Amino acid sequence: MDSASSSRTLHYKRSHFVTQLPVDYLYSPSHAWIAPADEGRWRVGLTKFATRMLGEMVDHGFEIESGAPVHCGQIIGWVEGFKAISDLFCIAQGEFAGSNPVLKEKIQWITQAPYTTGWLYQVKGSPDSKCLDVHAYRDLLDKTIDRILAKQKSEEVK
Repeated sequence: MDSASSSRTLHYKRSHFVTQLPVDYLYSPSHAWIAPADEGRWRVGLTKFATRMLGEMVDHGFEIESGAPVHCGQIIGWVEGFKAISDLFCIAQGEFAGSNPVLKEKIQWITQAPYTTGWLYQVKGSPDSKCLDVHAYRDLLDKTIDRILAKQKSEEVK
């Protein structure tokens, strides 16, 4: 699914962070995205903001098999970047439908093409009700980046 390349995007810029957010995707408060793939499947990946916080990707893994039931908020795997390691939380309810096989050979797609080729996993089911549309996610990004900037500013004063 490379629908981000053919779908509309919302240009986002705050401080030194710039991205194009696909308008038709939903976004979790934990900075993941979810978009319809096919036949009741949803693809999930990390947003550009999440990949920036983690740094260049080093490794990833899943602690769940295809076909297993999943629920919103469940830890299903992990990603490791140069800056941090993070749990992967499921942002859908249903059945785990597998991970992105391309990432085994080219982990850098998570960072280089986070909204297309760099998707992480699929779920048959439905997105978490806590997921946000692109405009609500933009507002969340504003607040998140403002908090980071305020913390940096207070640390500079010390």
